Amino acid sequence: MSSILQAIQLTKQVLNGNQTLTILNDVSFSIEAGESLAIVGASGSGKSTLLGLLAGLDVPSSGKVIMNGTSLFALDEDDRAKLRGELAGFVFQSFQLLPALNALENVMLPLELRGVSAARPRAAEALKLVGLSDRAHHLPKHLSGGEQQRVALARAFVTQPKILFADEPTGNLDAATGSQVIELMLELNLAQGTTLVLVTHDEALARRCGKQLRLVSGKSV
Repeated sequence: MSSILQAIQLTKQVLNGNQTLTILNDVSFSIEAGESLAIVGASGSGKSTLLGLLAGLDVPSSGKVIMNGTSLFALDEDDRAKLRGELAGFVFQSFQLLPALNALENVMLPLELRGVSAARPRAAEALKLVGLSDRAHHLPKHLSGGEQQRVALARAFVTQPKILFADEPTGNLDAATGSQVIELMLELNLAQGTTLVLVTHDEALARRCGKQLRLVSGKSV
């Protein structure tokens, strides 16, 4: 196996008035293709900042991220976005479904953006995998939180990404629904051989991952 994602001495600092705040301090680790990594830590420890840097959504003050052999910050913003589109899927705490599109159309969207001709049948199959074939034509506002997160999972996995980034994927769900979403995410992770990188405060979810990275005040311990 080879490293699909590598963080090298990542540091993120921001100016707050005339003070420099260090959000992340010299974080280094690597993750192999197909592995799962949970990033855990107290609120404000830098978890979401780290996830944003790993995905190239934010730029570090210093350090590198190597994604599938490419140094992310050697690329400009457009090329980083292109690489993300080719390699990554995302699941957010707040679902991020487009309210004017039904469940099927939300799942079709990333395929259509790539110009995939068979977007509709592939999206329908992805919805079937998450048990939502009967809700395909419902708008997000007519779906429960758990159903919306399952649509978001289907959308994330439909492009068969090499890496899935998940930011508190069960944060807005009750314990039972969150547990179902966790099982589904890990099943899809195994079935597709996707590398899973997730931020969570849920220790039970973190223990289900192959690796854990704990942040304390911006440092990995």
